[in-house]
Amino acid sequence: MSSEKADLVVIGGGPGGYAAAFYAADQGMDVTLIDPAKNPGGVCLYRGCIPSKALLHVSGLIAEAREAENWGITFSEPDINIDKLRAFKNKVVKRLTGGLGQLVKQRKVNHLQATAAFADNKTLHITDTEGNESTLSFNKAIIATGSRPFILPAFQIDSNRVMDSTSALELENVPEKLLIIGGGYIGLEMGTVYASLGSKVSVVEMLPGILPGADRDLVKVLQKTLDKRFESIMLNTKVTQIEDTGKGIKVSLEGDTNKQETFDKVIVSIGRIPNSENLGLENTGIKLTDRGFIQIDEQRRTHEENIYAIGDIAGEPMLAHKASHEGITAVEAIAGEKTAFEPAAIPAVVFTNPDLAWTGLTEEQAKKQKREIQVARFPWAASGRSLTMDRTDGLTKLIIDPESERVLGMGIVGPGAGELIGEGTLAIEMAANATDLKMTIHPHPTLSETLMETAEMIYGTSTHVYRPKRKK
Repeated sequence: MSSEKADLVVIGGGPGGYAAAFYAADQGMDVTLIDPAKNPGGVCLYRGCIPSKALLHVSGLIAEAREAENWGITFSEPDINIDKLRAFKNKVVKRLTGGLGQLVKQRKVNHLQATAAFADNKTLHITDTEGNESTLSFNKAIIATGSRPFILPAFQIDSNRVMDSTSALELENVPEKLLIIGGGYIGLEMGTVYASLGSKVSVVEMLPGILPGADRDLVKVLQKTLDKRFESIMLNTKVTQIEDTGKGIKVSLEGDTNKQETFDKVIVSIGRIPNSENLGLENTGIKLTDRGFIQIDEQRRTHEENIYAIGDIAGEPMLAHKASHEGITAVEAIAGEKTAFEPAAIPAVVFTNPDLAWTGLTEEQAKKQKREIQVARFPWAASGRSLTMDRTDGLTKLIIDPESERVLGMGIVGPGAGELIGEGTLAIEMAANATDLKMTIHPHPTLSETLMETAEMIYGTSTHVYRPKRKK
């Protein structure tokens, strides 16, 4: 067994891992990146964010073509070539991951196609993709091994008709009847894709509403559209049993909906769990939470002073952009800088149709915290740009501190909400108040104006929404 040495080793090549490795290399550090894939990318690029957004782009195009009938333009139903669509998705993935591979070489990062487990707090046991074993001693390490789909044992049956989010993205075929188990963002995004391609999609969620964690007024707008595109959304309902009959998956439902129904395929999307097993953490002083996340401090340092953890394995929210920024923080800490991961806001986006996005404090969180807030909502029916798009179903909301008028949170539902939410995140990070947004001149006619007009509503002066003056 050969033995090597490394100054900084990064375990995991996803958005957190490669961002950390690249930033460290830019700072002049000697970096080794360990990941079994040929090129960095992780779940996000290979099996998550990127392939799903490629398919969602196509889904949006199909939906808009169908809506064009309302504007006097009629297209025939699309002839969908699944093989070509899959090839397009794979091409996007290959181009992005290939580009990261080039950056690895340009930055002179030592990339090992392998898996790693800790022998102790200074040594890794390495197994490459061909089964060859070696050891690697290191000074500092960053763990960025990500997460994987969680599937209850009851759903783990031997059937290719039952998919998780990874296998669903393979787009093997378009089932006539599809059930999504779980009303979170991954399930709704996959449901949006398959519904546009022709599947009759049903969603079952054991909680009272879809997208738990998002404000109900925003979810209401999205669900109104999904109710039209999906066959059904069954709330307060759980799946008690699934069985492959040879002709489909027979599903037993219990709750507000009580019945048995057979579907051609089922996607299980009930959450993700951290990849903290098989890392040899028991050979170190690293501690885990009861949910399997690695315990870290504000610099992303574990209970081992020389080992850091970032991304999904280090706790929620499990978001690629959060992982990338944590990677930067960890490298800064390793470099001896005074740093901490303490963002005022981390944006979240659900790429359905319409998009739903939020950042900072939500109204639901404020209620739980019993915190005084002021809320303003601007309906997109009053937006000139949304009218030209025939998409007046949107809503922009601001959550303001009533005393300082500081922006605490923002929520948007509507086309392009994911592109707009960044302005809200910047406002929160810069401690902007409602007046700052109100007085910032936005281009007309654009959807970004809705942020300005929502701020205007704080003061009762929105140009495009009339509010009678209150009688004294």
